[in-house]
Amino acid sequence: MNKKDRRDNPLFAAGLVGALGVQVAVCIFLGYWLGSALGTRFGDEKSWMLGGILVGLAVGLLSAILLVKKVMEEADG
Repeated sequence: MNKKDRRDNPLFAAGLVGALGVQVAVCIFLGYWLGSALGTRFGDEKSWMLGGILVGLAVGLLSAILLVKKVMEEADG
């Protein structure tokens, strides 16, 4: 009999999408928090906050890409 792979499960796909969203959101929040803290310390809070958000977004997207790449490599065998 053919064994059903866990990646064929729609709940696995939904969980992966949810995990990606949470991962990117957490990175953006951490970037916001770090940028706000640095802005309070060094001045020009809005610029530091915006920079932190953009860096958090970039890190979140990069980590999401790496996670999807890992899952796709596992699917290839």
